[in-house]
Amino acid sequence: MSNNSPLFTKIGLGNLDLGILLIIAYVLIIVVVVMFLIMTGKYNRLKSRYERFMMGSKAVSLEKDIQELTENVNILIENDQTNADDIKELYRKHRKAFQKMGLVKYDAFKEMGGNLSFSLALLDENNDGLILNSVHSSTGCYSYTKDIKQGKCNIELSAEESSALAQALAGIK
Repeated sequence: MSNNSPLFTKIGLGNLDLGILLIIAYVLIIVVVVMFLIMTGKYNRLKSRYERFMMGSKAVSLEKDIQELTENVNILIENDQTNADDIKELYRKHRKAFQKMGLVKYDAFKEMGGNLSFSLALLDENNDGLILNSVHSSTGCYSYTKDIKQGKCNIELSAEESSALAQALAGIK
């Protein structure tokens, strides 16, 4: 059975049997139906896996777990910022804290013995600080300080004070 349709003739299929065309159409419909069934099965399996995943452990919603984790992360971020601010504050304070020390013990008066007198130099990271001098004698104990700016003193230093300052500047503890 030949089809002499003007449309088929124009596209070069004027001699094509209509029965063959119907068979090809049925085969294509069957292939499409089979592909639809396969895709539907895959979709259903994926949907069931997704639903099991979203149920989480012990049938508790995974959404709740994700929200809790998000809240925990936000808390950690806030704590991290607080810690960073605290560390900056500690560094700021540490710059002014005494970091270097020099100590020289000596006997200010030969009759005392025991090296009860001392000179103590305390400096920060900029070599600013003080020298504490304590002199012990048989009549009492006298203490005084001298300011140090950038490793120097405006007042003349004794040999013991100079030695304590040199130790502090060298970082000897």
